[in-house]
Amino acid sequence: MGARCSLVVNGRSVRVSTGDTPLEAALAEGMIAPLQAQPGNLLAGQNLAQGLAQGLAQGGAAPSGRRHPVRRARAEALRPALPGAPIQGQEEAPPPPVAVRKGTVTEIRRLSPGILEIVATLTRRPTGEPGHQALVTFAGLPTRTLSPTLRVDGTTEINDAVFHVARDPEGDPLDGLRLDQPVRLKGPVGRGQYRPGGGRLVLVAAGAGFGAIWAIARAARYVEPAREMALAVGARDALDLYMRESLDWLRRTGVGRIVLCADRGRHRPPDVRSGPLSAHLPSLRATDVVHVAGDVSTVGAVQVLAASVGARCYPIVVD
Repeated sequence: MGARCSLVVNGRSVRVSTGDTPLEAALAEGMIAPLQAQPGNLLAGQNLAQGLAQGLAQGGAAPSGRRHPVRRARAEALRPALPGAPIQGQEEAPPPPVAVRKGTVTEIRRLSPGILEIVATLTRRPTGEPGHQALVTFAGLPTRTLSPTLRVDGTTEINDAVFHVARDPEGDPLDGLRLDQPVRLKGPVGRGQYRPGGGRLVLVAAGAGFGAIWAIARAARYVEPAREMALAVGARDALDLYMRESLDWLRRTGVGRIVLCADRGRHRPPDVRSGPLSAHLPSLRATDVVHVAGDVSTVGAVQVLAASVGARCYPIVVD
């Protein structure tokens, strides 16, 4: 039997076997649960860090860096019954109320041949968490389901709604969009929002789906800076990998695994891999939390891969 040590988490003792991460042990025993990021809340990661410090102060040895298979009982306790279901013993927060916001288009910028960045300034701040979507109507155009995000440099204003929107390079109705054009948002909608706490955060973005993933990744680096994160970002054409400034910021904050890929592109940079996103994901684990945003085929492929290991997967389908 491997070495064991005791951690005190929230005033209760947790036994950890060699090869188990403290987070896996605490979750398996029902000691901690992810909390929504609200003022005054102590997040699961912070609880765990305090428990680890208390355990070591009481003379417990730190777990060995050498990995061993996690006990089957622990793995089953961490595995959700269905993909996308919460960990056993945890409850999903009720969806926030739907609200309507109105405003005007204040910025339009072409990020790549196939992606526009559109900024709308609203009369009141938009609602929802990073990864939520909204029904967005630009005056004179059909309603679209879009994810409010940040500019690629990470900036935004409190009353701004920033969107990364796919367009047809051959010609698109969005090409007629003008400054001061009225816009209406209704939301939030969807269930792909960021949920603090849990295992490794695996973020997958295809094309304009990076908008939603960028909002989640940026929030996670501020709320849970110690949480392990991996990103896989792709596009049909290498020219549409418009998010390098965003990825540079994530690297500077400690995200070490970022993969870029493209289906085609004669001038593909050396750091861009060839092929679909689903071929370049990290090896998924049952304790992973996967957020995927993009076209239906990419989202479906990632959901299947997550389901095969029992990982929770939160899809965001982009129009």
